Amino acid sequence: METTSRVGAQAPAAEGGQQVPSARRTVDGYLLAPFPWYGLDEAFTGPRWLMQVGMAADGAVEHGSIGHGDEPSVRNEGTEDKEKFAVVVTVAGNPARRTADGTGLLEATSVSSAAWLAGVGLLSFTWPGQMDHTLRDDWLEQQTETAWVLADDLVGDDWSTLSLPVDGVPTPFHYRESEFGWVLAGSTQAGVHVGAYGRGMSAYGLGFAMIKDIGTYA
Repeated sequence: METTSRVGAQAPAAEGGQQVPSARRTVDGYLLAPFPWYGLDEAFTGPRWLMQVGMAADGAVEHGSIGHGDEPSVRNEGTEDKEKFAVVVTVAGNPARRTADGTGLLEATSVSSAAWLAGVGLLSFTWPGQMDHTLRDDWLEQQTETAWVLADDLVGDDWSTLSLPVDGVPTPFHYRESEFGWVLAGSTQAGVHVGAYGRGMSAYGLGFAMIKDIGTYA
């Protein structure tokens, strides 16, 4: 799923062109979304923080992420075993549709969209040991393509099924683990798709809930 721009304050670039996650984003873009946002449910009592919002080619807010736990550093060589975080990605449930000016067609969103965004999100906070920034660019491109292939085949052997509560209702998710962390994706009764990724926090004990007031995250 392609996004053409970002809404909200952007973080300064770190080594290798990655964004520094500790720079707070604004809530403005989240408030523009016509769909509800999801995060971990009230069982999680740790820090919560805004990340970024993505827009479709027609300017509509299409997805965004909420972080929970430790804000992960981009370069994880010495910290990946210590950081404990989970990021929840909410994706609008949109059918295939024409752009506002009628000149193009926007792809439909699906559970695969959420799986793809979660997979790429995990990679953005992964820096394999003994790798400089030039090699990481090539590695990231290769791994991003792999994440897309995996997201496009949710019934493949790389995925298992995990049932987790969403607004208190047991909901099936596609789930996979890698050396970098875990990724999962599913759909909600509210008509949006939810993806998540993390490290240091077990996915098996998580639950998701609609955020009642995203403005409290500002």
